[in-house]
Amino acid sequence: MAAADPVPEGALVLIAGAGRLPMLVADSLNRARRPFRLIALRGFTDRSLRARADATVDLLDLAATLKLLRRWGPAVVVPAGGVARPSPAAIFNAAAALRNRETLRAIAGGGDDRLLRAALALVEEEGHRVLGVHEAAPDLLCPEGRLGGLGPDQAAAASIRTGRGVLAALSPYDLGQAVAVSGDRVLAVEGPEGTDRMLSRARALGRKPFGLGRALPATVLVKAPKLGQDLRVDLPAVGPRTVRNAARAGCVGLALEAGGTLVIDRAATAVEADRLGLFVVGYGAAP
Repeated sequence: MAAADPVPEGALVLIAGAGRLPMLVADSLNRARRPFRLIALRGFTDRSLRARADATVDLLDLAATLKLLRRWGPAVVVPAGGVARPSPAAIFNAAAALRNRETLRAIAGGGDDRLLRAALALVEEEGHRVLGVHEAAPDLLCPEGRLGGLGPDQAAAASIRTGRGVLAALSPYDLGQAVAVSGDRVLAVEGPEGTDRMLSRARALGRKPFGLGRALPATVLVKAPKLGQDLRVDLPAVGPRTVRNAARAGCVGLALEAGGTLVIDRAATAVEADRLGLFVVGYGAAP
């Protein structure tokens, strides 16, 4: 994947959703000595990070968010962390919900990605530049090469080639970002259910009934972004939990597109992979 453009100078605003990613991005910005302001999303942002926020807004209160951005005048806005359909805590502010009736109607029949893309479009219409985590905190991305102490053997390398070819072929059809393969056999392709559930299907397909017997040899999880994917909204990610689920599915390792896959807690991910006897490797050149 091509290197991201340098983050422009000027004010930066981090909009923090759920999970550990916003905290990791904040830490990365601090390491880079990049000043930033933090907007927390009520009902999503972790409590410890919310305590550090410059402002807290409701997910649906786009007017309040845009007002803050106009006042701060940021050069760039970086969304990080998950959001789902609004939780009770996220829409508790009835005034915000009333001010955003059109937003409520717009997301009623759409998914989470639709909500995020619509919000980012509004931010850009106001003249702010929106960057993804991969641009603002590139040190969180998977590097090329091994992350832990193990690497793929010849059989696993063949599985990786198959997986990369499958993902490249499926990319124009807007399917998932991951595939589980054994040699030249495809066990499962990720759909809207996500990587963890895909791995559960791969485990069932790769073993005898009731989970008995050995997994198919050289089973590998291969993960990469889709062609033309908006990485600001849907950046592929793995972490220690992914490694554990891959081990349960009988995988011998994970192969990730270097520079295009986020690694949550890289050190912990590498330690977990070594503990379970799996490799985690980043690949760069086209197959």
